[in-house]
Amino acid sequence: MSRTPLISIRDLCVDYITDAGDVRACDHVNFDIAPGEVFGLAGESGCGKSTVAFSLMRLHKPPAFITGGEVLFNGENILNYSDARMRDFRWREMSMVFQSAMNALNPVLTLEEQFCDVLMRHTKLTRKQAVKRAQGLLEIVDIHPSRLTDYPHQFSGGMRQRLVIAIALALNPKMIIMDEPTTALDVVVQREILQKIYALKEEFGFSILFITHDLSLMVEFSDRIGIMYSGELIEVAPSKQVLTNPYHPYTEGLGSSFPSLTGPKHQLTGIPGNPLNLLEIPTGCRFQARCAQVHEQCRTTQTVLRQIEPGRYSNCHLYDGEPIAQQKV
Repeated sequence: MSRTPLISIRDLCVDYITDAGDVRACDHVNFDIAPGEVFGLAGESGCGKSTVAFSLMRLHKPPAFITGGEVLFNGENILNYSDARMRDFRWREMSMVFQSAMNALNPVLTLEEQFCDVLMRHTKLTRKQAVKRAQGLLEIVDIHPSRLTDYPHQFSGGMRQRLVIAIALALNPKMIIMDEPTTALDVVVQREILQKIYALKEEFGFSILFITHDLSLMVEFSDRIGIMYSGELIEVAPSKQVLTNPYHPYTEGLGSSFPSLTGPKHQLTGIPGNPLNLLEIPTGCRFQARCAQVHEQCRTTQTVLRQIEPGRYSNCHLYDGEPIAQQKV
């Protein structure tokens, strides 16, 4: 797998303008995704995962605003694209599978209309050619082409999720963002969906930004994982090492919050306290109020993401390393 980044996120900042004050939901986030790589993004609800994902597609609407940083796709900053250029970029170069398939699909249009809308907007295909392409896409996700004239409500939850994946694949994008693609699905269907996604990735070679709350699921599916907390990227590591050798107390807490399917039983510890109020950012580490290893430096010195060892990054004061500056994460 090439390590030349397909996409590079540099110092990305996203603010929400509210009556109570401006909230920075994404604070100087940095990471790269290589061609063909699956990069996972994990953390509690409200930590900024979906905010990052929507920024890459420039889907934010007021009161959310991208206020700083760059999103480099093949070396071009898509934050500088015109609206017309961005409309061409979406789905052709980068597509997205949203959390709720039923909300993503139009309930009053047949699948044929929805597939043709994407295909004919971005290509020169005729209606007949677009229908044929749509039939082929249904077969790719194991749905019979005859279902193309059906409406979304006529499909099960797992099938609807596969339909959204098929639409995301329609224009052979180089990257797909998957924001909680298996939410509300049972564990058997979850595995089927992820196995299908991985098989399609191997066949077509696209990269994936994979977002979920389920850290064990992410470890199994991803090459590398980034952990977010209160708008900051606090750790990046190869997927297996996130659970076996975390370099941040928050990551360790996440790993202790769900039971192991094998081995001896042990008491789940979880993470005490509540997520940080982004209107009340403390001096020093944002995790300090919930951390059992907090010390004086954590209360006085702002954290910075640093390289701890090759391929491992953390912003925890417990570990020494060089600030990332211009390094690739």
